[in-house]
Amino acid sequence: MTKLTADIQANLMLFVEETKRTNVVWGLQNEEEDWLAVDSTEFENSEVMPFWSAKEDAERHNVEEWAEFTVTEIPLDVFVEDWLITLDEDGVLVGTNWNADLEGKEVEPSELAKMYL
Repeated sequence: MTKLTADIQANLMLFVEETKRTNVVWGLQNEEEDWLAVDSTEFENSEVMPFWSAKEDAERHNVEEWAEFTVTEIPLDVFVEDWLITLDEDGVLVGTNWNADLEGKEVEPSELAKMYL
């Protein structure tokens, strides 16, 4: 059962807490090894890449237009030390723990990285 709620700030904090505990982040990757990225709903001309702290929550989004993707594990140290730096350089936002309504906090990668310090 999901721990995600309509409170996107609480879901962000859950993302950080759970990933610190499990040392894993979950995302959606297709056969070409491209990761799911969509247009931001909060910021014009920005892309956001969604990630989840629980495999089950990522799997809930692995349907319909995203059914061709596979739920894929990323080690937390790789996510923080490599991914967040690259996403920041590319100007891609991080979507954390999107709930069933596809609502989630969209944060700058550098801001998310600071939450792990």
